[in-house]
Amino acid sequence: MATQTESSTSPDKRLKPHQLSLGLGIGMGIFILISGVLPQITNWHNENEVHRTVFGNIPGPLQIAFYTVIPAMVVWGSFRFADRMKNWERGSVAQRRTTAKNAKRRAADFRAGVYMQTLLRDSAAGLMHSMIYFGFLVLMGVTTVLEIDHQMPEALKFLHGTTYKAYALVGDVAGLVFTVGVIWAIVRRYIQRPYRIRIKTKPEHAVILGTFLAIGITGFVAEGFRIAVEGMPAYEKFSFIGYPIAQLFDGMSASTLSTWHQWLWISHVVSFVVFLAILPVTMLRHVFTSPLNMYLKDKDRPKGAMKPMPNLMETELESFGASVVEDFTWKQLLDTDACTMCGRCTSVCPAHATGKPLDPREIVLKTGEVMAASGNPRVSPPIGVDAEISIGANSLFERITAEEVWSCTSCKACDEICPVNIEILDKILDMRRYLSLMESNFPAELGNAYRAMENQGNPWGMNQGERGDWADGFDGVTVVDPGESLSAEYLYWVGCAGSFDDKNKKVTQSMAKLLRRAGIDVAILGPSEMCTGDSARRSGNEYLFQMLAMPNIEMLDGMGVKKIITQCPHCFNTLKNEYPQLGGNYEVVHHTQLLEELIADGRLDVSQATLEERITYHDSCYLGRHNDVYMAPRKVVGAIKGIEIVEMPRNGTKGMCCGAGGARMWMEESIGTKVNDERAREALSTGATRIATACPFCYIMMDDGVKGAGKDESQVKVGDIALHVLEAIENGERTATAIGAPLREPVAGE
Repeated sequence: MATQTESSTSPDKRLKPHQLSLGLGIGMGIFILISGVLPQITNWHNENEVHRTVFGNIPGPLQIAFYTVIPAMVVWGSFRFADRMKNWERGSVAQRRTTAKNAKRRAADFRAGVYMQTLLRDSAAGLMHSMIYFGFLVLMGVTTVLEIDHQMPEALKFLHGTTYKAYALVGDVAGLVFTVGVIWAIVRRYIQRPYRIRIKTKPEHAVILGTFLAIGITGFVAEGFRIAVEGMPAYEKFSFIGYPIAQLFDGMSASTLSTWHQWLWISHVVSFVVFLAILPVTMLRHVFTSPLNMYLKDKDRPKGAMKPMPNLMETELESFGASVVEDFTWKQLLDTDACTMCGRCTSVCPAHATGKPLDPREIVLKTGEVMAASGNPRVSPPIGVDAEISIGANSLFERITAEEVWSCTSCKACDEICPVNIEILDKILDMRRYLSLMESNFPAELGNAYRAMENQGNPWGMNQGERGDWADGFDGVTVVDPGESLSAEYLYWVGCAGSFDDKNKKVTQSMAKLLRRAGIDVAILGPSEMCTGDSARRSGNEYLFQMLAMPNIEMLDGMGVKKIITQCPHCFNTLKNEYPQLGGNYEVVHHTQLLEELIADGRLDVSQATLEERITYHDSCYLGRHNDVYMAPRKVVGAIKGIEIVEMPRNGTKGMCCGAGGARMWMEESIGTKVNDERAREALSTGATRIATACPFCYIMMDDGVKGAGKDESQVKVGDIALHVLEAIENGERTATAIGAPLREPVAGE
């Protein structure tokens, strides 16, 4: 797969992924074939009494069939995998090369995938999958070890005596773990039937689980008959499952035991052949593609950044965003075959949970359906689809609707919980770019925000001249002219909400007071500050984003700005992670991070800060999942004396969105329950009398949700962390002053 740095004029002579698949498959097939022929020539046998005779009681024709069918199936499977890889190769460039810089992270990500660490985030489902996965791997290892010993000369054979007893024990343990895991999976899918599993159960799941169960059961029963045929040798008691099964056949004639053993052996081999047959054409392929996807997790951009685009004022590109399969990168197409259909993304999506058209899993699967149906060669879809679904072109919008795309809050919960690193949000945002830039297909309310950003420099549509009005009369806050060099240590990027929204202007003022207490003077741009463009970019309008970002960067660079404080996680993410794509590199700190540092250093004195209340913190998606800042806000709140901190059921990496991200702040929410109402109910269920936020959008949405639930400020107070901290400090000072005041002299006659 080509990279951007490679010349487009010289042909790429490197092997393509599908060619590697073919080479590997053919090589394995030849190796298995040779491993079957070689022992017939060498005729080496293990003379030790405690051992297993390979193919004992299995006639020669069946052995020939085994060493013919298995390699043929392996080669066939490699051709089917190659077909899928050809479809990935339709995608555009993705910088996922392994380098000295990222090799260590790549190895760690790969280990997390193959060790099932990410699956174990859901302990029950993770344990079930681990039992099946590791049990199967050990069983494959047991078979491989037996075959290796089969190839060895007499003097080098090792599978006998104590080694064989341990080998037999390990094999039965692995088989038991595998079979129990499969039965657990069957119970979970067809009896317990959790919602995210139930809605996507297809016939192929029954085929896969049935095949696995057949492998496990026929393996144990065939082992029991083998032990019985061999006369129940005492050393086979280490086969603690097979030996008791063999005892069940006591009394059968030798010929009957021999016949049943052969039929059970055939059944076991046929089960494995069925496994090889369904491996490349069903969702079972994720056994290979998911670890590969995990290995490729490391990107050339920060976690919170969208894919960069060229300067739209100068580019010769004629189409922007993603509308056809080929517009996605090869990694995004690999995603569709790496998906395990587990539905964890579905279970955490705030849009889906509140009745919106979006289901993140469907975005992945529908993309895969279009890729499969429009490919050359055609391949099976990621999972079976209804017969009436037809796809006539390679357009993504053959299966994905604009309503699904616009329902997304860009909270990144789907990406965060995915155990195999499917990048779902990137796909949605790429399709938004196409809808917005090429089709002008966006909600009408969003058009109002676009015009406001373009004409007034902010989505609120307010007069830019009023941006700095909140600072009138504040010591320690200087409004600087863009033509001046910045003399203050920090530039305070207030943001649109902090400048214009009445609720958030109080947050800005509180933060200014806290900084003043800590001895930090800051400068603000006032009327010269424009929107960072987060809402424009997250809604696909890259042109408007660049139109806002480039003058901002030119201004900041001209002033020599190095350090920036923000109170808006959306501004924080854009300035920190996305402005570098356009040449703007700054040290950006969120106000909760700065408060944490100031409190830890003793520069902000909270020794007397006190609030005798119960508080819960709502995680901002753009501070948390987009930038992994979870502890700073909690440590700041935790510095307040007397306060009881309670967590909502969904917190941290699993926190629920407020509903305003991805430019949803500017769109009407007319379908289903409002996301902020759902989140507010969860916050109120904790019994908290205060709700702390760290984002202006979250503040607005949570406050509206709490009020919508019938709670006024005297019952539950919603506010940014800065508001709570300042109130706690001032409350502590008032209390200390009252305690330290002298007693009044008594008056005669009282």
